[in-house]
Amino acid sequence: MAITFDKALGIHEHALNARVKRAEVLANNLVNADTPGFKARDVDFQSMLSQAQASQGVEMARSHAGHIGIGQGDGDGQLMYRTPHQPSLDGNTVDAQQEQSRFMRNAMDYQASFQFLSSKFSGLTKAIKGE
Repeated sequence: MAITFDKALGIHEHALNARVKRAEVLANNLVNADTPGFKARDVDFQSMLSQAQASQGVEMARSHAGHIGIGQGDGDGQLMYRTPHQPSLDGNTVDAQQEQSRFMRNAMDYQASFQFLSSKFSGLTKAIKGE
């Protein structure tokens, strides 16, 4: 029985890639915090993972027909505009403190995804060596 990386690594590879894309977008927001007219953007992480799960054939089970299903995103991390709490007079919608908070949270989530992926590789290495 052959083990493929897609089956062995699961969703963690996709989660790591999604975190990288989100970090790029959040960093771009921070860089443009003082640019007049700049609109803060973000990616829909949940839709990216939903698409990745669907591509792997993993579906979320619903225990009741009335429960809302998981929406299918486009999977490529389409950028969306963020609704500002208090836009500035020059039209910039970036709140630097909130962006820094989101960036740090994303960095911690990236680290967690990386550790999951690392443990998967460690387990595969042990299985190959017969430990």
